[in-house]
Order: sequence, then C-alpha cells, then structure tokens
Amino acid sequence: MNCTTDNEDNECIRRCLAGDADAFEGLVVRYQRPVFNVILRMVQNREDASELCQSAFLKAYLNLAAFETGRKFFSWICRIAMNDSINFLSSRRPSEPVPADYQSSEANPAETLEANELKGMIDDAIALLSPEHRSVIVLRHFTQCSYEEIAETLHIPEKTVKSRLFDARRTLRDRLVARGYARRLSHA
Repeated sequence: MNCTTDNEDNECIRRCLAGDADAFEGLVVRYQRPVFNVILRMVQNREDASELCQSAFLKAYLNLAAFETGRKFFSWICRIAMNDSINFLSSRRPSEPVPADYQSSEANPAETLEANELKGMIDDAIALLSPEHRSVIVLRHFTQCSYEEIAETLHIPEKTVKSRLFDARRTLRDRLVARGYARRLSHA
C-alpha cells in the first residue's frame, strides 16, 4: 500500500510504528517537496536545504511515536523543518540569497530580467527578516498554509501569526520601497 492521501497519513504512521518501515516512504514521497521548499525559502541554499530536509524526515521517523494522531502530519514535519531551519540560521550569518535562475520563465528577455531583478530583491528582503517573520511569510505565501495551519505548525496563537505576518509584510514593503521598487510592486 502506498500512502499518498491525507486520509492515509495516520495509517502510514500506524503501520510504521507496527514495524513496517516501508510505510514511511509514502509520507516522504508526499511531503518531501513542500518541506524542501519551505526549508529552501528559510535557508536560501539548495545544498543546506537538502541536508536539512533529510534531517527533518529522519527526526520525524525516529520520533514517530511522539506524533499525536488527529493532527496533520504536514504541520508536524513542517514544525520540525522550521525548528531545524531556525537553528541553522542562528548558527550561520549572513545567509546567501536564493539564485534567481532556479525558476524558469516563458517571458521575453526584458520581462525575464525585470522579473528576476524583482524576485531577487524580494528574496533578499525575505532573507533579512528575522526567522520568526520569515517563517510566517514562507508558510503563508509559498506553501499557502492557512492562519490556523501556520499557528499549529509554529505552536503559536493565530493572532500572533496575523501580527507577525502584518509586521513582516510591512518590513518587506518598506525595504522594497527604499530600494525603488514601489512602482513595480503596484503592478506585480
């Protein structure tokens, strides 16, 4: 049985805890990409993100007995990944920006250049946010988590999520405006 739907996550975990180590593979297949993307947005380095992603899944596997059934596995694994990312960021300063070429575009060269320039500015501005503010931006805007899911993932009240998002967005806007991107932001 390949565990690939939300309804099967708890079954995969149950089987894994019963000794079927292969059952965890379904969870890895399902969540590896979104967890990697969250980590990449946090640490902004593909190699570091890959290592942290592997580490997060290993920790999840080793601590699977601590998983509370009834909760979402994605929120739990994402919390592990966020904690590891924040710890990693705390131990390393400054961070490197995400390369602008990791996302392809079908636009003409002038549009591509402008889009890459704006994307680079946004990535740089996100990299300067505190880990607490960066985590809510990444979860909300890059993984489309709801406020409730972010609160569950980060173990903070929903009001704190909203407050951090407001502060982070304001900081991002101010940094981009200061660098002359206010006109472009109104068109993006």
